Amino acid sequence: MKVLFPVSQLGLAAYMFVVGLEFRIDIIQQRLHSAVTVSVAGMLAPFVLGGALGWFFFNHTQLFPAKTSAFEAMIFMGAAMCITAFPMLARIIHFKKLAGTVMGTVALGAGAVDDAAAWCLLAVVLASFDDNLHYAVKNIGGGIAYVVVTLTIVRWLLARWSRGIERRGQLSDQELVVCLALLATGAWITDAIGLHAVFGAFVMGMAMPRGLVASSLIDRIQPLTVALLLPLFFTFSGLNTRIGLLNTGYLWAMTGLVMVAAVGGKGVACWLAARATGVSNREALGIGTLMNARGLMELIIINIGLQRGIISAELFATLVIMAVLTTLMASPIFEWLVGRRQPAFPGGRGQGLSASTLP
Repeated sequence: MKVLFPVSQLGLAAYMFVVGLEFRIDIIQQRLHSAVTVSVAGMLAPFVLGGALGWFFFNHTQLFPAKTSAFEAMIFMGAAMCITAFPMLARIIHFKKLAGTVMGTVALGAGAVDDAAAWCLLAVVLASFDDNLHYAVKNIGGGIAYVVVTLTIVRWLLARWSRGIERRGQLSDQELVVCLALLATGAWITDAIGLHAVFGAFVMGMAMPRGLVASSLIDRIQPLTVALLLPLFFTFSGLNTRIGLLNTGYLWAMTGLVMVAAVGGKGVACWLAARATGVSNREALGIGTLMNARGLMELIIINIGLQRGIISAELFATLVIMAVLTTLMASPIFEWLVGRRQPAFPGGRGQGLSASTLP
């Protein structure tokens, strides 16, 4: 476990760096209204339902320890419901060849915003639990500062630096090491301020110059990351997960209630929000299905809650089941609702379903 943890974290950060390299900001700008609406719906609806569940569990069950307040229980459950499996979402989009399409980019953009919001909510819970406002300020303020500096100053410097690489037509080994060092630095910064390392790596990937630099980094980093490093993260998470705590009918009933709230609050709300902004029904169903996956980001948050004593082991197991099921159901439901058609999207690296080709 001591060996798997650092290697798996490196694999996850490297993969999210590649996701950032493939992230199409131009599509987000073209469909900004849809992305923002889906993001807001994907936060607001599950947060309200999660807060209601937190209030119910706090007042009518023993799923929260005595030292957890009603406010902390409601905010924590709201954050747990808001989260999206950002790494898993990126993985599904990669395998479905949706990178660079409207559906894939809107889902990634909305998922990134929702996860950032969920981590800010967790910071508020931890600050309240520890009676320390400084933690929340550092978490939220530091994250905003990092994004602004990286996507303005760092991005500008990297663009100037890449001109020589474009003239030579090749990314050297030394320049590859510089990019990997920037990847690690971004991941370390967001981890140090209380956000997960994946956000730092993802934003640093977004800041990298497009063209030769981005394509060379993808070609050289992605094979090893996908084939070896990233699977170790799933292995590590699996070794840390205990499902056997759900050993009564009552706990399974609570799990069912959580599942209904999770799917209704995230998947259905994001589907309706996408439809309300003019997205085709097929694409909207795909976005809602992708956004509904919770996965490893959920596991990270609830592990923090368990370690800090905010939630009980029983509630932890319940939320693990929800995270696993919403993630496992994403791909087959996506195939059922959206299908396998994958026409090319003009101007993108990936191929996938686009607004112009879907009814």
